Amino acid sequence: MATAVANCFFSVLTSSVKFRCRVSSQRYLATSHHSIASVTCKAVSNHKRRPSSNRDRELKEGVSQKKSSRKSKDDDYGISGKRKAGGSQSAAFKSFGAQRKDKKEFKFDIKEQQVEPNNLKDAAFLDAVVKVYCTHTEPDYSLPWQKQRQYTSTGSAFMIGNGKLLTNAHCVEHHTQVKVKRRGDDTKYVAKVLARGVDCDIALLSVESEQFWEGAEPLEFGCLPRLQDAVTVVGYPLGGDTISVTKGVVSRIEVTSYAHGSSDLLGIQIDAAINPGNSGGPAFSDQGECIGVAFQVYRSEEVENIGYVIPTAVVSHFLNDYEKNGRYTGFPSLGVLLQKLENPALRACLQVHSNEGVLVRRVEPTSDANRVLKEGDVIVSFDDVNVGCEGTVPFRSNERIAFRYLISQKFAGDVAELGIIRAGSFMKVKVVLNPRVHLVPYHVDGGQPSYLIIAGLVFTPLSEPLIEEECEDSIGLKLLAKSRYSLARFKGEQIVILSQVLANEVNFGYEEMSNQQVLKLNGTPIKNIRHLAHLADYNYVVVLEREAASTSSFHILKDYGIPSERSSDLLEPYVDSLDDNKVAVQDFGNSPVSNLEIGFDGLLWA
Repeated sequence: MATAVANCFFSVLTSSVKFRCRVSSQRYLATSHHSIASVTCKAVSNHKRRPSSNRDRELKEGVSQKKSSRKSKDDDYGISGKRKAGGSQSAAFKSFGAQRKDKKEFKFDIKEQQVEPNNLKDAAFLDAVVKVYCTHTEPDYSLPWQKQRQYTSTGSAFMIGNGKLLTNAHCVEHHTQVKVKRRGDDTKYVAKVLARGVDCDIALLSVESEQFWEGAEPLEFGCLPRLQDAVTVVGYPLGGDTISVTKGVVSRIEVTSYAHGSSDLLGIQIDAAINPGNSGGPAFSDQGECIGVAFQVYRSEEVENIGYVIPTAVVSHFLNDYEKNGRYTGFPSLGVLLQKLENPALRACLQVHSNEGVLVRRVEPTSDANRVLKEGDVIVSFDDVNVGCEGTVPFRSNERIAFRYLISQKFAGDVAELGIIRAGSFMKVKVVLNPRVHLVPYHVDGGQPSYLIIAGLVFTPLSEPLIEEECEDSIGLKLLAKSRYSLARFKGEQIVILSQVLANEVNFGYEEMSNQQVLKLNGTPIKNIRHLAHLADYNYVVVLEREAASTSSFHILKDYGIPSERSSDLLEPYVDSLDDNKVAVQDFGNSPVSNLEIGFDGLLWA
């Protein structure tokens, strides 16, 4: 098990950057990255982050590897006992989409021959597929007031009409500039990112130039294909600058793990070749209709030629969400952890007399289901669709699919009617579905993490990118356990950590403290970093002299080249919530404890 875990990794299609994770096989995103120099990182277990001043020494030729341990916490459907992408599940996925300029560094097995089917040869709609050039500048989560060195990547996109293009979200993640180029053209046009759906790995682009759209024919979306239907993937993968076409068949359709968003949505498995740079490119049926977007592949020693396509049902959900709300709000969640109900003794104990339903093991406090569902309830139907004991529901003819597929068909704010059995009695309840609130987010909204610096002590919210950058072994097992398995008790809750101490006379003796959770300030439980900033404004510092701490702040910021003692989002007035106060006091300490409480009661301000 340990050997298998150490050898698995994620890699994003839109970026040929590989992500380390602890899984036994791999899914890759299909993006190809170009960069002036690519950083080669060691395995997560051995990598220790170095100060930014030493980063240039780490620059080597090769593929930039990033750990993608996007752990899924309590899932809408956690009945299998597996974790999502980045957890301990048996499958690992890579998203290939962008290829770096150092093409010789890619070691891909290019056995598959590029083909042009007769009915697609010289087809006009192939001109709707464009090449994407993106410049990325990622935040430095360990030094949250600055950004990392920029790099570039290439991927694919296609025209969908109304001046818009569709590509993968990971192709334009942390973008500072996006350009697109049409087939047979030598001009690049600036594109604007209108929306990014991290959970479904889709992004919507627009190009204002009228010249770019001259003679353009947008693609038409088709229906969900059948097994063994022919499929053709078109894009601009590694190996050349012109358009590439590969062909295969649909080998499976089911709810699958999306590596980029650590989510579970409907996916189409195909055996057509998908390589870095293919991310965001369309997949066509024999009739020339677009049936989805190429976005990741499955790689392990036991399998080959397993690629994944985002089906048009997921794409339509993304587009409808954007049109309806003027922004992307995300796929909703039921907010429960479920367990299969195959065991007859378990069904008898729960007084379930038929071979159906799934057991509610846990309900998220922030979900609407927390008002109507209880641990021990058995969900037997969803909008009058019967749920089997394995957690599946009917899907097309002679097929079944995971129960969470029905949830993914809803939009944020929609109401679902659940049929449940509680203590042997059947009843129906209604639940409002909303996107999940993550205690430790997989992606940081706004592009730059929040931070607060007081007398050289750097505070920031815990996030998966920060865990990746710092490496898990430096975070501590207790804090990792809390970040992996604890649930947010109220909206806006964050795990705030003391990231590091910027050495100065005023904090003498505290320099070795790093990556420790801050639980309280003068006995007050901390809800999030905004709350900490609010409390700090009216108190002051960890058994330190208040006046000395205030005086030292200016010199510390100057010595370390830091523009401000707090991020811009913490300058806004803090609004307290009585409901949040109640939850925080009642539930504090119920989840796994952290490594350290600074002082006796957390932060002690003198």
